[in-house]
Amino acid sequence: MNKRALRPWLYLLPALLFLGVFLVYPLLDVLVYSVEEGYNSASQSYYGVGLYNYAYVLHDPYFLQAVKNTFIIVIITVPLSTGLALLISLGLHSIGRLRELFQTIFFLPYVTNTLAVGLVFMILFQKTPYSDGLVNVLLSVFGLSPVDFIEGPYWAKILVMCLYTVWIVLPFKILILTNALASVNEDYYRAARVDGTSKFRIFTKITLPMISPMLFYLVITGFIGAFKAYSDEVAIFGTDLNAAGMNTIVGYVYDMLYGDSGGFPSYAAAAALILFAIVMTITCINLLVSKRSVYHA
Repeated sequence: MNKRALRPWLYLLPALLFLGVFLVYPLLDVLVYSVEEGYNSASQSYYGVGLYNYAYVLHDPYFLQAVKNTFIIVIITVPLSTGLALLISLGLHSIGRLRELFQTIFFLPYVTNTLAVGLVFMILFQKTPYSDGLVNVLLSVFGLSPVDFIEGPYWAKILVMCLYTVWIVLPFKILILTNALASVNEDYYRAARVDGTSKFRIFTKITLPMISPMLFYLVITGFIGAFKAYSDEVAIFGTDLNAAGMNTIVGYVYDMLYGDSGGFPSYAAAAALILFAIVMTITCINLLVSKRSVYHA
């Protein structure tokens, strides 16, 4: 190999070393932990190798509940937040002088501490002996009975969780889509207006195809981010998510490592790899869809 062919690899070497140490090695280490049966973290010993840890995790009611919660959050929040972000971005794009001001206002929740926002949501929705919460006060105006959204029925807790997740991710998506809309060549719009094309057709035939790469980027990253949800749930429902019935897959992994049922790294590793397989599968499906649906200039 001559020096010219070797030079690119030397440039890539720091990044490859970084990925090897902090990505490839931990992944292989987790894979090893996941097949070690009866692993004892104190003595660093185990009695066999097999798939028992996966079988245990897949039959654990807490893990199944965590999978259910995670999928509900993913299915509801990703399309809803992306659609709302697109509508708001279109509105911002049509504004003239105050566009930057409104962009800044919409982006503020993204730079606010997650736990602080979660505390605000808890105050808004929580029913206490002294107050029904602001949301229940508004519901009473319409003649509806108060609901304990934090410690009450499952549907109420899921509703709060989905609203909170949408609120948290919406600013970033608005920023990305607003910039994507600004990058569309105005000549396309002028030509369409000269031909008398309707606004709806301009949107479907020009705007959507031109910003489709950013839309699919937000969908893919949205799926990945929603599957990794954990701190959002802690911010609203506290650290004992199993008792609240609001745990997620990442929360289950954390509990197996450090929670009240902690000390089981093999179970945590098996759950983490199951999550990895789910996210990888959905990401690959999205990438295959994007090859057919995304416009490439």
